Amino acid sequence: MASFEKSSITADTAQIAIAAAAAKAKQTGHNMSIAISDEAGILKAFLRMDGASEMTLRIAQDKAYTSACMGRPTHAFWDVVKNDPPLLHGIVNYPRLIVFGGGYPIIEGGKVVGAIGISGGHYSDDMEVARAGLAAIGAPVG
Repeated sequence: MASFEKSSITADTAQIAIAAAAAKAKQTGHNMSIAISDEAGILKAFLRMDGASEMTLRIAQDKAYTSACMGRPTHAFWDVVKNDPPLLHGIVNYPRLIVFGGGYPIIEGGKVVGAIGISGGHYSDDMEVARAGLAAIGAPVG
C-alpha cells in the first residue's frame, strides 16, 4: 500500500496566530473574524471579535480555505482571472473561492500546513492583520 505523511498546524500555534491577528485588528480599529484552517482547509481555530458582522464569519473561513487548498494568497487569484473571461466568469462562481486579499497559506518546510483568513476591514486591512498573525508564528508571507 502506498501512503504519505501530512503536516498540519497545531491548535496551540493556531491560537498564537489568532491572538496576534486580533491584537493587530484592534490597532487598525476593525472588528474582524479570524480563521485558521489546517492543510486541507478545514477550520482549526476561529475568533469573531466583538462587533464583527455575521458576514465576516464565512468570508474569513473561505479565505483560509482558498489559501490552504490552493497554496497561495487569495489576492494572487485576481491576477490569474482578471484578463481571462472564461475564468473570470466561471471560477469566481466556485463555492468558497475568494479572489481578494486577506487569506494566506501557512507554510512550514516548503509545505502548506494551514492557512489564515481575515475579514472585517478593507481587504488591504485584512491582509495587514493576516501578516501579523503569520509573523507571530514565524511563517513566511507568500
